[in-house]
Amino acid sequence: MSARTVGVGMIGYAFMGRVHSQAWRSVAAFFDLEAVPRMQVIAGRSKEATEAAAERLGWAEAVTDWREVIARADVDVVDICTPGDTHAEIAIAALRAGKHVICEKPLANTVAEAEAMVRAAASATGRSMVAFNYRRVPAVALARQFVEQGRLGEIRHVRAQYLQDWIVDPDFPLVWRLQKDKAGSGALGDIGAHIIDATQFISGQHIVGVSALTETFIKERPLPESSSGLSAGGGSGRGTVTVDDAALFTARLSGGAVGSYEATRFATGRKNALRVEINGSLGSLAFDFESMNELWFSEGGRGFERILVTEPDHPYVGAWWPPGHGLGYEHTFTHEIKDFLEAIAEGRDPSPSFADGLRVQRVLAAVERSAADGSRFTSVEDS
Repeated sequence: MSARTVGVGMIGYAFMGRVHSQAWRSVAAFFDLEAVPRMQVIAGRSKEATEAAAERLGWAEAVTDWREVIARADVDVVDICTPGDTHAEIAIAALRAGKHVICEKPLANTVAEAEAMVRAAASATGRSMVAFNYRRVPAVALARQFVEQGRLGEIRHVRAQYLQDWIVDPDFPLVWRLQKDKAGSGALGDIGAHIIDATQFISGQHIVGVSALTETFIKERPLPESSSGLSAGGGSGRGTVTVDDAALFTARLSGGAVGSYEATRFATGRKNALRVEINGSLGSLAFDFESMNELWFSEGGRGFERILVTEPDHPYVGAWWPPGHGLGYEHTFTHEIKDFLEAIAEGRDPSPSFADGLRVQRVLAAVERSAADGSRFTSVEDS
């Protein structure tokens, strides 16, 4: 059966837009697909910047209004790579127009927005997925398989960290990720959402309650400069940071496990250290994204052994290079797009769904409530 073409429109062209574009460009070259993407149009607010991005990233056309993307008959898929404050409006409009939607994480800025997105997805003809790309790291997918096979036994402990250092400098500007009205939260939603989803995915359990604290270490930052050389506020000056710089919480999970979570962008020297360790009654596993092609596994009371996850029978790896030739960050997005396109072609709902994204959003809200209440244990379902 010959493959059919799926027209793609992407909204946003910055960091996530670049990596998503690379995935759309490469996916059909490495995976046999029944639905092959055509990179039809990209949208952004600046005409000049969006046109430059279209040419650089491989999009056929550029527009400055995301509504034009949704209205086009040659667009079947809408890829949302914008800040969180726009996710709900764009996704709901796209689903109502009959489009398939893939949306960057976290799903929304609030639980109410995420709930509205889930309702729209439930009544839509198009498929929808939230883009938690770390599920598609081959080592993480293999860890999930080990848990599903029962090789860890009863899961008792979940430990997770996501450590970065890109805003340690107090003179780093007040970008949108440091403003609550645009980002929803700080390290908590930006990177904490990833470890919440990753541990729930690997363990097969979901977080039901948390006790948390958050901190903002640098309260004010320089306003970013515009193209004119002036700050966004019209001159030189500083603005207030309105999100957390670090979030820590303990958790109870639905299957009886207990967990500890830490997300910070102030771990000097750590660049992208997403770390997960799961301890069970029969074995344990450990993963660190800064060594993303390795999974450490302990079974039968023995110490940890290193598994180099580059064999052709490991998840996703067979489409790429010979054993020992490691993959990188960008490949996780290619795997994500591959899984999304396969679900569309087969007429089934992809994973993680908007409902999965809502579950993460409720954990984020519970963490914020617990921290505001002085680390009081807070039920996730109440958030």
